[in-house]
Amino acid sequence: MAEYCRPIVDTLVSRMNEPRRFIQMLVGPRQTGKSTALRQALARIGIPSHVALASIDSSSRDWLRAQWLQARNLVTDEAPCAVLVIDEVQLVSQWSSVVKELWDEDAWCGLDLRVVLSGSSSLLLQKGLSEGLTGRFEIIRSTHWGLAECRQAFGYSLDDFLFFGGYPGGAPFKGDKQRWLDYLNDAVIEPSISKDVIALEEVRKPALMRKLFSIGAPYSGQELSYRKILGQLDDAGNTTTIAHYLDLLDGAGLLCGVQKYDPKLIRQKASSPRLLVYDTALMTATYGTYRDFLLTDPDRRGHLVESAVGACLLARAKQERFEVHWWREGANEVDFVLTQGDAVTAIEVKSGRVKSLKGMAAFINEVPRAKSLVVGSNACPLERFLAGELALF
Repeated sequence: MAEYCRPIVDTLVSRMNEPRRFIQMLVGPRQTGKSTALRQALARIGIPSHVALASIDSSSRDWLRAQWLQARNLVTDEAPCAVLVIDEVQLVSQWSSVVKELWDEDAWCGLDLRVVLSGSSSLLLQKGLSEGLTGRFEIIRSTHWGLAECRQAFGYSLDDFLFFGGYPGGAPFKGDKQRWLDYLNDAVIEPSISKDVIALEEVRKPALMRKLFSIGAPYSGQELSYRKILGQLDDAGNTTTIAHYLDLLDGAGLLCGVQKYDPKLIRQKASSPRLLVYDTALMTATYGTYRDFLLTDPDRRGHLVESAVGACLLARAKQERFEVHWWREGANEVDFVLTQGDAVTAIEVKSGRVKSLKGMAAFINEVPRAKSLVVGSNACPLERFLAGELALF
């Protein structure tokens, strides 16, 4: 069976084959297939290449310069261009200043060395890009896998996708849930927290960070005030610390706090967040012994479906450049509100539970220009929505 290639492989091939214009930044959460996509893209181009994997223990400014020099040596009269790939570049100390210096040297000399950098910690990468590489890069985003990809690559059913999520590395363990759970904890959750957040950002209370994720993930799809979160944590803290840690988990592609939709920005920022995992596997993995009931218990399945829809929206938001919110006024509530410029779309998720559409009617009455979608209806089936087949605006 041929190895499955995600659409980003075509994007990488196209960018690598272009004349040197910009540094290509491949960014995304751990275990979403960035390294595999790079390998597949390199196999499809006829250009000499040098690949280097950065590590937190051995990578330094001098190491990065040495890798760059090896790639430069591949450019000859017979091979007028080459590709340099640095994987997990954020692990190199002060990487952005070194990259800027070497990239500008190549530009000055007219050397056609095409550079692709990849990394898992989006917060660190964004910080480095904004510090010195403005105008020199393009971003290619590796999001969590969607239903269409998992169905084509692994034969997932809808229930498979809801339970096991979009991590390709976990697909072989579908028949062994304990082994799958070990993979999620050991290869995804713990490295994302310890290596992409705690080791690279100032986190004074690592135990609090881990506890925040373990408490927050099962509440995915639900509103939870910062004070209520604090009430469930053993460690002392304050709402500012919790909000900051939630931002860090967001940057690692684990858990985010979706803000309430309100045209008045101050109220929007002050609202309690609706917690949302970036992949339903993160929710499933934190349910412990109750995880097997997620698909059969109506309430739990409902939150799981809403989280799957939310995760799909978060992934599409990065690609299609829109923002994701939620809305409530009194007893009226809408699951998701999308904004893109002046365009607004309200989304309600029908997940098997008895649910009134009163909130949707109230929102449309307040924002008449908004488009409405009811995911799970005949006009917008859940599987088609999760497969990315329906327009949002």
